[in-house]
Amino acid sequence: MAEALAEAGADVAVCSRKREACLDTVESVRTHGREAIALACDVTQPGEVDRAVDTILQEWGRIDVLINNSGTSWGAPALDMPLDAWHKVLDTNLTGSFLMSQRVARHMIPNGGGKIINIASIAGLKGFFPEGLDAVGYSASKGGVVALTRDLAVKWGRYGVTVNAIAPGFFPTKMSQGVLDQHGDYLRLQIPLGRFGSSDDLRGVIVFLASPASNYLTGSVLVVDGGMTA
Repeated sequence: MAEALAEAGADVAVCSRKREACLDTVESVRTHGREAIALACDVTQPGEVDRAVDTILQEWGRIDVLINNSGTSWGAPALDMPLDAWHKVLDTNLTGSFLMSQRVARHMIPNGGGKIINIASIAGLKGFFPEGLDAVGYSASKGGVVALTRDLAVKWGRYGVTVNAIAPGFFPTKMSQGVLDQHGDYLRLQIPLGRFGSSDDLRGVIVFLASPASNYLTGSVLVVDGGMTA
């Protein structure tokens, strides 16, 4: 997504709990002729959120687009889900998205608006048999992200801030690899296009949501899942 936005002409700040995790992406963005910075930010900590946003504003003076893409998961049967793991997943996926949105919107609103894009999941739109996905905290958190998206869209639309979400299906990532290794064959059978998503499958939708082409779209959840929820 960062590379796609850079190709479309954006400068990009990339944040992660560990700054080192952002460096390859920053170098890739710079190969497209755009500026990029890497920042350490634990989105569950308001102080770190404030520092990251302040650093970006000092660097460039404005934030036009926010993508809330920090996430974690915990696989366990719902009957056995540890409470501390539940809180960790909700704090990162849902509370972190709220804290970042709140802090950035405080800048966007007096500056005429902006675009907030939340990364939800089809796990927040439907239930899964445990043979496919057994991560009740993740599903609950992503359902919360969908509700957060819709409510903030209504509350902040009058200020020119649009809030939309992308709900990806199954994409091979570091976080999803364990699920795909164990249940990939079962899950692939439920995808009409017959394959998991690739990084290219998110490029167009992120540029659309970040660009003026989506100016009349807010409170929407764009599903990118190969037809799995059709």
